[in-house]
Amino acid sequence: MKIVVAGEGAFGRKHLEALRNIENIEVVSLAGGVESATGDVAKDFGIPHWSLDLGECLSQPGVEAAILVTPTPMHAAQAMQVLDAGKHVFVEIPMADNIEDSRALTEKVKATGLTAMVGHVRRFNPPHQWVNNRVESGELNIQQMDIQTFFFRRSNVNALGEPRSWTDHLLWHHAAHSIDLFRYQTGEDIADVYAVAGPVNPDLGIYMDMGVVMRTTGGKICNLSLSFNNDGPLGTEFRYICDNGTYTAYYDDMKTGRGEIVDVSGIDISTNGIELMQREFFSAIKEGREPNGSVGQIFSTMEVLEKIQQMVEK
Repeated sequence: MKIVVAGEGAFGRKHLEALRNIENIEVVSLAGGVESATGDVAKDFGIPHWSLDLGECLSQPGVEAAILVTPTPMHAAQAMQVLDAGKHVFVEIPMADNIEDSRALTEKVKATGLTAMVGHVRRFNPPHQWVNNRVESGELNIQQMDIQTFFFRRSNVNALGEPRSWTDHLLWHHAAHSIDLFRYQTGEDIADVYAVAGPVNPDLGIYMDMGVVMRTTGGKICNLSLSFNNDGPLGTEFRYICDNGTYTAYYDDMKTGRGEIVDVSGIDISTNGIELMQREFFSAIKEGREPNGSVGQIFSTMEVLEKIQQMVEK
């Protein structure tokens, strides 16, 4: 399968590295935003064509799909551009940074019938797969999830410390990960949500601290704390409080509530969540089925984000 990757930044490079592990996938073009960086990344990964024009990349011979790892504000418009070109699309989280674009993209997917998937990697990380497998088998029943997402993001830089042309968003990006995971792991819709936010940063124009409490239709609850002001260990820690044990997940590590290590190395073909998402995307295309993490499945999460946005703006 010939594909296009859009995005020459830190996370775009992570996707390109993961693609090296998947057979029969050929990146034939790289779409970028900065000429020098795009050319350098294309050279580093042996990609024969690159351009700052996504349309030009999509028009390369034989292209069937695109993976979008571009700035958040571009996600929805670019995803619809890919679909309009008749190609399948994988768009990194979030699929949009507002409900209007989320709805437009969802409708576009329905109209085209093409495969469209969103990069909700938590569905694929081995610790969360481990929990999901046991919930599905009836071994575990989640009572509560407690999630802490902490970063130190007081300037627009990426994971490599390089300057960004856009601002990362605590709600529409980072909260989206956890809210979708809560819905996915419990298998229930969110019936109640309450949220508060700290002050808007005068330079970045975004909330830097948020607290969210949710309850599903079946009475399961989630406490989510998020901060861009945390000068300490970074990332997200998940605590699953279940009827038959407590478990904590941090990136690809899993422990019981008592600190005992849980081996999740054999859960899937890889421990790289990005690679596992990509494999699901390509398999769904080949098999003509809806992928895990489809645009349609994620839209309900975007509706919850919109409710939170309205709450904190009152």
